[in-house]
Amino acid sequence: MKAARTLHVLTGCTATGKTAWALRRAGELGAEIVSCDSLLFYRGMDLGTAKPTAAERARVPHHLIDICEPTEPMNVAHYVTLARRAVEEIAARGREVLVVGGSGFYLKAFFSPVADEVAVPAAIRAQVAARLAAEGLPALVAELRRLNPAGWDALDADNPRRVARALERCLATGRTLRELAVDFARQPAPFAGWRIELTRLERPPEELQRRIAARVAGMLGAGLVEEVRALRAVGLEKNPSAANAIGYREVIALLDGRLAAAELEAEIVRNTRALVKKQRTWFRTQLPPHEPTPVSSD
Repeated sequence: MKAARTLHVLTGCTATGKTAWALRRAGELGAEIVSCDSLLFYRGMDLGTAKPTAAERARVPHHLIDICEPTEPMNVAHYVTLARRAVEEIAARGREVLVVGGSGFYLKAFFSPVADEVAVPAAIRAQVAARLAAEGLPALVAELRRLNPAGWDALDADNPRRVARALERCLATGRTLRELAVDFARQPAPFAGWRIELTRLERPPEELQRRIAARVAGMLGAGLVEEVRALRAVGLEKNPSAANAIGYREVIALLDGRLAAAELEAEIVRNTRALVKKQRTWFRTQLPPHEPTPVSSD
């Protein structure tokens, strides 16, 4: 039997030093890097995302960075398609693959199914959106309950977006959410033919706090406000996922007069720390069992 090929996956909380670690590790492995960061896709979003520099990307080939405009939405299904193509092309060149990033839902694609193949017609999506606008969330929940008399397990019925997506899928397929969940669980993982070698970096909390503060100060000093101003001019807010990213949303609030300049740096630091707390929980509960790799000041 042919041995499974290996995907080296490197993750960790924001500001743990994944970029520097990845460059060293890629050199040791003879690897190319596939990004798994949901904001590095976007051209022009450089400072606020701590995107690898041109010099760093010249040192080691990187993939799935700067692949779309900030106004263009990205979803996990499209990401999986692009990542599989990049991984296969790298392997075909006889190189190792190092996946790097901390965006949970995209990262999960390397370990388990994350998107099904239900196609929702535009007419159904428009119908559900119109009903939500006219009748409100309770009407959608009532319709979903009618279509799912046995219940719907973990669906958050207070989240309008999730309720709308669930109802769309039921209407498009004529099936219950539980039936769709069973079908989804039977899907093979997108990288089922690969052996995954997972490394998660972890720093002492106090050190990570210092790194976050230094990182935010560096971003602002390098011109983050100017970067956001330029991105707004080309339509950043057409993509809520990008515009609401930490660093960008606070600067937008500043530019709109909703946040004082004296409060900007502290607000970004505070929100980054909150993100790190969520990331730690996600890594602990959603990734396969693993032991973190401790790192300290370089």
